[in-house]
Amino acid sequence: MTNAGHRLLWTIIALLLVAGGAAALTASLGTLPGADPAAALLSAEVVERLRRAAPWSGLAAAAAAGLLALAGQRLLTRELRGPDGTLRGTLSHPGRRPGRTRLATDVLADALVRDLTGNPGVRRARVVLTGAPPHPDVWIRVDLTADAPTAGVREQPRTMVGTSPAE
Repeated sequence: MTNAGHRLLWTIIALLLVAGGAAALTASLGTLPGADPAAALLSAEVVERLRRAAPWSGLAAAAAAGLLALAGQRLLTRELRGPDGTLRGTLSHPGRRPGRTRLATDVLADALVRDLTGNPGVRRARVVLTGAPPHPDVWIRVDLTADAPTAGVREQPRTMVGTSPAE
């Protein structure tokens, strides 16, 4: 399935969940025509039918819930796997050679942004990784608050990444 297909699928699922929640909310507030907020969720006729079908009705409901949960788990597993079958969004992936770790650039950039914005003097940060994978270039833009000490903020990326202070 393409990325557009995945987005469409999750958009439809989200819209169905939002519509169901909105219908339940409007029914509970009494604004849905024909729905009484004080009424029982199931009518007496439905409850009687379920009692007559016992124990099979409970088993059927449990089986349906199990199948629905299994279908959701399978869908989520397929969404998290990349085209090559490996999990996406994880911090480390097995490399071609033992002892190597490969990271997705967006994971590393997001981690750097999170670490930079953890400093109280940093208002906003933007990190871009570019260049060849063996030796990438890291571009960092940091917006500071007016009272931030620039020396302390300048030293923070070096301690995070482990680079030398020589420029």
